[in-house]
Amino acid sequence: MPKKFMIFGQKWSCISFCGDSSSTTTGSASPVPNSYEYVEGGGYSGTSLQYLAAPPTSVPAKQAPPFGYNYPTMHPAYQQNPAPRPDSSPSHGGYNPPGYQPYSQPFPSLSELSSALGGLGGVSELEAETLRPVNLLQERNILPPKYTPPPEPNLSNDLRKVNCSPDTFRCTLTNIPQTQALLNKARLPLGLLLHPFRDLTQLPVITSNTIVRCRSCRTYINPFVSFLDQRRWKRNLCYRVNDVPDEFMYNPVTRSYGEPHKRPEVQNSTVEFIASSDYMLRPPQPAVYLFVLDVSHNAVESGYLNVFCQSLLDNLEKLPGDTRTRIGFVTFDSTVHFYNLQEGLSQPQMLVVSDIDDVFIPTHDNLLVNLKESKELVKDLLNALPGMFTHTRETQSALGPALQAAYKLMCPTGGRVSVFQTQLPTLGAGLLQSREDPNLRSSTKNVQHLGPATDFYKKLALDCSGQQIGVDLFLLSSQYSDLASLACVSKYSAGSVFYYPSFHHVHNTAQSQKFQKDLQRYLTRKIGFEAVMRIRCTKGLSIHTFHGNFFVRSTDLLSLANVNPDSGFAVQMSIEGSLADTSLACFQAALLYTSSKGKRRIRVHTLCLPVVSQLSEVFAGADIQAITCLLANMAIDRSISSSLSDARDALVNAVVDCLTAYRANGSNIQPSGLITPAALRLFPLYVLALLKQKALRTGTSTRLDERVFSMCELKCQPLLQIMRMAHPDLYRIDNMTDQVTHIHTGSVIPQPHLLQLTAEKLTREGAFLMDCGSVMFLWLGKCCNETFIRDVLGYPNYASLPSNMTEIPELQTMYSERTRAFISWLLESRTFHPAFHVVKDDTSAKTSFFQHLVEDRTESAFSYYEFLLHIQQQMSK
Repeated sequence: MPKKFMIFGQKWSCISFCGDSSSTTTGSASPVPNSYEYVEGGGYSGTSLQYLAAPPTSVPAKQAPPFGYNYPTMHPAYQQNPAPRPDSSPSHGGYNPPGYQPYSQPFPSLSELSSALGGLGGVSELEAETLRPVNLLQERNILPPKYTPPPEPNLSNDLRKVNCSPDTFRCTLTNIPQTQALLNKARLPLGLLLHPFRDLTQLPVITSNTIVRCRSCRTYINPFVSFLDQRRWKRNLCYRVNDVPDEFMYNPVTRSYGEPHKRPEVQNSTVEFIASSDYMLRPPQPAVYLFVLDVSHNAVESGYLNVFCQSLLDNLEKLPGDTRTRIGFVTFDSTVHFYNLQEGLSQPQMLVVSDIDDVFIPTHDNLLVNLKESKELVKDLLNALPGMFTHTRETQSALGPALQAAYKLMCPTGGRVSVFQTQLPTLGAGLLQSREDPNLRSSTKNVQHLGPATDFYKKLALDCSGQQIGVDLFLLSSQYSDLASLACVSKYSAGSVFYYPSFHHVHNTAQSQKFQKDLQRYLTRKIGFEAVMRIRCTKGLSIHTFHGNFFVRSTDLLSLANVNPDSGFAVQMSIEGSLADTSLACFQAALLYTSSKGKRRIRVHTLCLPVVSQLSEVFAGADIQAITCLLANMAIDRSISSSLSDARDALVNAVVDCLTAYRANGSNIQPSGLITPAALRLFPLYVLALLKQKALRTGTSTRLDERVFSMCELKCQPLLQIMRMAHPDLYRIDNMTDQVTHIHTGSVIPQPHLLQLTAEKLTREGAFLMDCGSVMFLWLGKCCNETFIRDVLGYPNYASLPSNMTEIPELQTMYSERTRAFISWLLESRTFHPAFHVVKDDTSAKTSFFQHLVEDRTESAFSYYEFLLHIQQQMSK
């Protein structure tokens, strides 16, 4: 048990706000300068933006503005009266929705379509298929049976091979319109989805004395530049001619001279440079980790502290870093506790600061210690912590003062602060009051309190960002904790938010298991410190708005105190000048960061897309998943800045406007029906799914913290995770065979078809797996095959299954191995494991499962078919 020293209000010495020069920091002890602008290199005027600015002035006044500004109010018919809720349990014969109306008018030929939309312009057969007109009112099974890869840009094979992976860099339109007028005509959003620091199995790392960049726009050399000769190259963004440095004439891969076009940075669209001192404002910082732990009665009763301490003990050797890695701990209830872990002590010493109104650091020495030198003391503390507060009666929470202390402690170096909180902060700076009315959780009107109650956490986050401190928040709470306010500390410091509602290590095993697995990933995943990211684009294109967790340091530069491989970003773009003089548009994201090993690195991604002049080509190049994710980000912003109803209206009108634009520009091809090009056939379905998603739904009981957390996820998750959250994948798995399989790393993986999210596809004889990203459901019909139940779940029959089963056992049966292989394959593509629930058809837990069947009608929302009729009605106005 650590020795305990009480410090009541007194200050031992005059300690500066950001620490003092006597800190034992290895590497750097000076605060970070205010600007990283010149380190990574400035942009040029063609790529400037006004953050959260008004729409570009080039948009004609008569044109409806882009999503997120001033869409009209949704038709009252959408806010329908509650309807009787049908029995959600499927019958043997399946569910019979309203019929899709017969439609006898023949579709036009592609030549007729080409003529109506301004010509196909010699597009490929694949693009012609994306333009195939589809009448959504006739198409009952609109969802493809298998995962559809993102559309490929219409580029030459040589360019396609070297283009950036869509898992990293993706555009809402794979054909870029020549002008803003053409983009306005299509009524589709232009934007980028980025996953810039994701884990990669193959990453060319380049060490060179000279990092070749354009003298004008500062873009890094990439596969899409052109070499005029061996001594000159032409920039693909600003078209300036640059000289080839002498060093670039040598190819380290082939060990030959005179072939600059074969250098690795010209052969790969994703590369990482080892940066020189020119890219540093100070010596690279060490990896510094501070854990701030709630130890109030509520926290101790939940049992999270045991799980955390054991997980950190198990992964202490795997924390990213080197011999300079430092670690520290702060605990808090109504007071703030520090831990002296100085090498040579027989046991940790606990220092208690009770003056939370003017919190201070009792000593700057030995509170953040070298992990290698003090490892045994760290282990002693982790073993002791769970028992130290077992009998506490302290119910108050001084989170704000604890965060202020963490800021002061981390100021000299920067690093990562991991905060674990279990209740509403009740004392000191940043204290909060309950704002949730449980009676309004099912309201169909506007949802209140989606924004923060105080700017304390945002201001603190901005201070942290300025000192290269990222704050990650873990909220483990069974009661309302005002996540809308607390999340700001992570949002503006480039941190992450994790939420475990109703967490309890015994009573909620699914959440406890997820928390443990998430910690394993969180503690061991790679990390980048003191990072900045800049996005550059072809002259004529400009950045409009960024989405994600960051601080905008300048017009096109994001400050990321910490960057992790699980965060995504979205960017809205606009077209400020004509692109008629170029056939290709390029986008480049450059991420400058310090690795956990103390190396300054620059990761560069370059995406190249064709420029088109025909409306048909714009429609053909629509990436509907990227469009959906960008609209989700924009809707979250609108719901906070304006209202949830405005955000929902804007989503509906995004579909109405796009399909109206398609019909208006091809009005002679289909006078009736709800017609869309095949590339956009899933647009209404995905928007309906967003409207029923926890972040944006109305009329369904939703806790405020859970809604806000869902909003946080939509704003900072990579594209594939957002899509699983919005439109989950549903499979029938009780009848999987080896006939339709996929060979993966030597294993045979069954490949069941994707099913539409409707109870019509469920049967009482089946077992259905629903993958919602952060949660998985295995739904079992009442007459499910007993062989499947026995061989996969380990119980003799349906009746014997427990109601709270949260994992699939490892059984030595063919059914078990096949099922586990399929689920493992699903999980392999993501980093955080979902909570897992086995759901029986006769338990209350099935409600959560059926809420994800977005094609079915609920008490407060349309079915998919009704939504299509509503879209058609709106278009006819």
